[in-house]
Amino acid sequence: MNLNMQMKPKALGRISTKGLTQEEIQDIKFMKAAITQARKAYVLGEVPIGCVIVYEGKIIGRGYNRRNTDKTTLAHAEITAIKRAGKVIGDWRLEGCKLYVTLEPCQMCAGAIVQARIPEVIMAAENPKAGCAGSVLDILNNPGFNHQVQVKRGVLKDECAKMLKEFFVELRARNKAEKELKSSQGLDEN
Repeated sequence: MNLNMQMKPKALGRISTKGLTQEEIQDIKFMKAAITQARKAYVLGEVPIGCVIVYEGKIIGRGYNRRNTDKTTLAHAEITAIKRAGKVIGDWRLEGCKLYVTLEPCQMCAGAIVQARIPEVIMAAENPKAGCAGSVLDILNNPGFNHQVQVKRGVLKDECAKMLKEFFVELRARNKAEKELKSSQGLDEN
């Protein structure tokens, strides 16, 4: 039994752009870049979430989930991308930017998006257990805040949801194998 399984996502298939608008083609292009970031997290054994921030048609910030690797709850894809984009622009305000993310932002990331004044979020998969762009809460469009965010949902949703599902299937198999090995060696914690 190999417990040192390499976490490796499956390749993204070709996506037809026939009949799409230029904006839709751009959204696919930049979501693919976010997926590339998510794949980096996957290889590290992290939940595969990736993010890119685009300004004037160019990526100015990239990030991927590194919570376990960096041992901090703050190492979310969106937070890393926001920090990097702010350095490029030279301001904490990211007005005029678009944020592309493979999974609906959590409450921390949604709050950071609002605080950074990012006007538009394009997300792939929804997060029914922790999403704060409409699934559990809608922080991005809360009228009580001084800034609301336009949200576009579902860009490459199936590809991102499939990657997340594959990751968790592999993770559960790895965790089960580790538990069985510990048990067979008499190392069970119970």
